[in-house]
Amino acid sequence: MFTTFFYELKSARVPVTLKEYLTLMEAMKAGVADDRVENFYYLSRSTLVKDERHLDKFDQVFGHVFKGLELMSETSTAQIPEEWLRSMGERFMSEEDKEKVEALGGWDKIMEELKKRLDEQKGRHQGGSKWIGTGGTSPFGADGYNPAGVRIGQAKNRNNRAIKVWDKREFKDFDDQVELGTRNIKVALRRLRKFVRQGAQDELDLDGTIKGTAHKGYLDIHLRPERRNAVKVLMFFDVGGSMDWHIKGVEELFSAARSEFKHLEFFYFHNCLYESVWKDNARRWTEKTPTWDVLHKYPADYKVVFVGDASMSPYEITVAGGSVEHMNEEAGAQWMRRVTDIYEHAIWLNPTPEDQWAWTPSIKVIQTLVNGRMYPLTIEGLERAMRELMR
Repeated sequence: MFTTFFYELKSARVPVTLKEYLTLMEAMKAGVADDRVENFYYLSRSTLVKDERHLDKFDQVFGHVFKGLELMSETSTAQIPEEWLRSMGERFMSEEDKEKVEALGGWDKIMEELKKRLDEQKGRHQGGSKWIGTGGTSPFGADGYNPAGVRIGQAKNRNNRAIKVWDKREFKDFDDQVELGTRNIKVALRRLRKFVRQGAQDELDLDGTIKGTAHKGYLDIHLRPERRNAVKVLMFFDVGGSMDWHIKGVEELFSAARSEFKHLEFFYFHNCLYESVWKDNARRWTEKTPTWDVLHKYPADYKVVFVGDASMSPYEITVAGGSVEHMNEEAGAQWMRRVTDIYEHAIWLNPTPEDQWAWTPSIKVIQTLVNGRMYPLTIEGLERAMRELMR
């Protein structure tokens, strides 16, 4: 079973190694999990999962391999066949019926009774009050009712009364293709790091302290400057028009970036970069910043990130005067080329799903202007983008 678990994790592309698997087996042999499924779950997760992005896949494989019941030593080694738990329809009971159903008397009593019934039960049961089954008043099973029972194999909660739920998955939202969330984005952005030690010497240098103490024979405390992320980021956000559909995802990206990068500068533009950008959308017509000033102010070691759906008329990019809002003297493509000429590390993040890019000609034009460095605004896309920026 444990070997199957290992190979299933590998098949699900969870990067587990043989060394980690052997470490888990040594821990099991030493009794670290104490023969409890909860303990084994946390032990195996901490041993085999190195990146929180893979927690969801780990949970899926764990539930598939062990099926919730097979490792519960406190409920014996009996297995409940899947067909016993398949619903035959929900049983609707009156409030009077529900009032007649009483709890068995607490956690210990319920788990003791479950163990006993696992040993005694020989077949599937439907609609009763004692055996493990479906649609009844027994404390064990699915799609029935009991004020304090163990829910087994039911697809979702109905009455919010179970004191124990088997097959419950605890982690979601860490797969590569999930919808963005601020925490998920932070995880991806952390790849864009270059640490240096800056500031006053106010952080304990543990290695230096140990070495100095051993050398001198008495406590010799060493301090060092705090380690900080030295990466500098310049972001340009497309706003308005079709970008209104992507406000939530872009706001989450902006929030995460402000949290992760100490050296972050940002400006807004609409559709394509032209001769001016702005900091405040409420004052965009009165407080613009010339794009040349931005390119002169921030040196070439900045990492540049454009965020936009790149969805517009191709003329807005390639033709002088093509802007939908003003008469631009130079084509947007010319400004994009200036950015990529100055900044070696420049990318474009696109909230439009990648499989739809081919349907919009302007996306292809922008993708060419950024030398193919356009990435979807997904966790996987962000990670690819951050790797590109760190080259």
